[in-house]
Amino acid sequence: MKIIHCADLHLDSKLESNLSADKAKIRRDELLDTFERLVEFAEQQGVSVIMIAGDMFDKNHIRKLAKNRTLEIMESHPYVTFLYLKGNHDKTDFLSDLEGEIPQNLKTFSDEEWTSYSFGEEDEVVITGREINKNNSKMLATNLILDQSKVNIVMLHGQEADYVGNDKTEVINLNDYKNKYIDYLALGHIHSYKNEKLDERGEYCYSGCLEGRGFDECGDKGFVLLDIHDSVIDSEFIPFAYRKLHEIPVEITPEMDMPAILAAIEDAISAISEKDLVKVVLQGNTDMDFDIDIPRIIRTFEEKFFFFKIYDRTSPEIHYESFVHDRSLKGEFVRLMQKEELSEEERSQIIEIGMKAIMGEDIEE
Repeated sequence: MKIIHCADLHLDSKLESNLSADKAKIRRDELLDTFERLVEFAEQQGVSVIMIAGDMFDKNHIRKLAKNRTLEIMESHPYVTFLYLKGNHDKTDFLSDLEGEIPQNLKTFSDEEWTSYSFGEEDEVVITGREINKNNSKMLATNLILDQSKVNIVMLHGQEADYVGNDKTEVINLNDYKNKYIDYLALGHIHSYKNEKLDERGEYCYSGCLEGRGFDECGDKGFVLLDIHDSVIDSEFIPFAYRKLHEIPVEITPEMDMPAILAAIEDAISAISEKDLVKVVLQGNTDMDFDIDIPRIIRTFEEKFFFFKIYDRTSPEIHYESFVHDRSLKGEFVRLMQKEELSEEERSQIIEIGMKAIMGEDIEE
């Protein structure tokens, strides 16, 4: 038996933080296209179940076009069962205002109790899930009862307890789910693939998102294909995104002029597909009297990719000792700092910030 684990589709996202309105519309449509390609892949591979572990949609208001197309995709593949567990972005129940009947092959979960669905010739594979909220998250695992003789898959959407970030989403304490006879814990919320052991019996897995939407979601995106045979689960991550996002650092040195900088960028991005989205970050030091021509860089590369942007994170290389005898504000500032009782590291940092301020540079915190 084959099962697909996916999550964080975020269908109908606005996608306008980086993209123009026209390109954002293209990407919104591509999110739906990728979901349809996923379902077609499932049918071709003989997949019985597609688990959507939260955040199928992205916001409260969902376009009718997006809702209808999602349902059409499900209805046109009746031999695939869709298990949809809502995540923190699924604020609106897109089925509540459905004009017709819910597709028979679409099954859902609730936050009130654990819900289980059985599959296989002898119902040997059981998929159990429950939606998390602030009221049930801490005691959720205590009510999870599983049959140890079955192949048990559990679906949840939330962040790990030790996840580093400012996310306020409900927490999943993995320790609470150890020794519960779980063979595969299918998780959603983290947008990068991660698969690790849960306990001696099972594993836990974040499938990541299907398509990256911003430059905090670079790299391969896709889903996990589960192949169950003789009560054993083999899992494989399948890269599947139509476009990838890349953040590319390019090191700049004071000796480099504009042709050298353009050549360095060209070399760094030469292997990237023209379909992709690219952010180049210039870092390192430039000559104090040299200004990087950012508009020229944009003109050179923006037509080579679906989207291109550049950040200048370089700093001018300042030889502070050359200003010691300089009759200028810079020289007076350097001489003043040399009189202060500071460590060399502290003095260097303060002089760098002060010189940037005098020269009109932006100071990063």
